[in-house]
Amino acid sequence: MAIVLFVILSPVIIVIAIVVYISMGAPVIFKQLRPGLYGKPFEIFKFRTMTDDRDEKGNLLSDGKRLTPVGRFLRKTSLDELPQLLNVIKGDLSFVGPRPLLMEYLPRYTPEQARRHEVKPGITGWAQIKGRNAITWEERFKLDVWYVDNRSFWLDIKIIFCTIVEVFKKRGINAPGYDTMPEFMGSENKTGV
Repeated sequence: MAIVLFVILSPVIIVIAIVVYISMGAPVIFKQLRPGLYGKPFEIFKFRTMTDDRDEKGNLLSDGKRLTPVGRFLRKTSLDELPQLLNVIKGDLSFVGPRPLLMEYLPRYTPEQARRHEVKPGITGWAQIKGRNAITWEERFKLDVWYVDNRSFWLDIKIIFCTIVEVFKKRGINAPGYDTMPEFMGSENKTGV
């Protein structure tokens, strides 16, 4: 299915790649290590949405200052996620599953939150249709674990359908008061009880 979609969407992917190159230059694809099944690292692919602008000390500027108008549009429409079809083809990602977050978050999870890695991560998931970035980290992880315990073919079909609806509604793109999402620093109750 991912191969078929990639072929069908290849004209769109090529156009986006050209627009990203014209607006931000190379590289067009953003690559980053993310934890996959059982926390095993893999390289995720996305269209680049931010510049690498830094302050006078060499530190990256905030997401809001680095996010370009093209990047904002790609994120709003979720078109920045299209290169992840390659991750599905490679077997690193599923269409549906908990979204792969940052490697540095792994030691910050409670044992219960870490259960989100018991299944392969996905391009979309239960948390994405239940609030996306507009919900708290704790709410997101509860939804991820609920998916782990209740996953099924029909639930995946429902999530895919609802994701299409959410993309058109453009809801939950960022957390209140943030251009993207605040960093997850860990839950207060590390026991997960």
